[in-house]
Amino acid sequence: MAVKIRLARGGTKKRPYYRIVVADVRAPRDGRFIEKIGAYNPMVPKDHPERLVLDEERAKYWVGTGAQPTDRVARFLGDLGITEARRIPNQTKKNQLKAKAKERLEEKRLAAEEAAAAAAEAAAETSAEAEGAAE
Repeated sequence: MAVKIRLARGGTKKRPYYRIVVADVRAPRDGRFIEKIGAYNPMVPKDHPERLVLDEERAKYWVGTGAQPTDRVARFLGDLGITEARRIPNQTKKNQLKAKAKERLEEKRLAAEEAAAAAAEAAAETSAEAEGAAE
């Protein structure tokens, strides 16, 4: 039987509250589970002690028996040092720049570098002229 450590959603509309449960992969998200090992409340501040409540001993046990944590739960376990920290992969590339925007950004960067180089060269020339006039 394949087992996962995952979040089961509770709470009301627009006020989520999650239980961290160990469940069979075939069970529904909010349905039947084997054991509840913690809770996650995203509505409280990040530094609040009740944001993440987890029975670390049971989590270690289930990871040791081969239960696979989901991405979000793996991040929680990694933060607590139970497993290796796993980065959640980017789901989409919508936040990345398109090709034309990248070209424009590169052109701007090159123009700024050329302007800075020209300004440095002009400053060096004026300082050389000032030294020549001072002598």
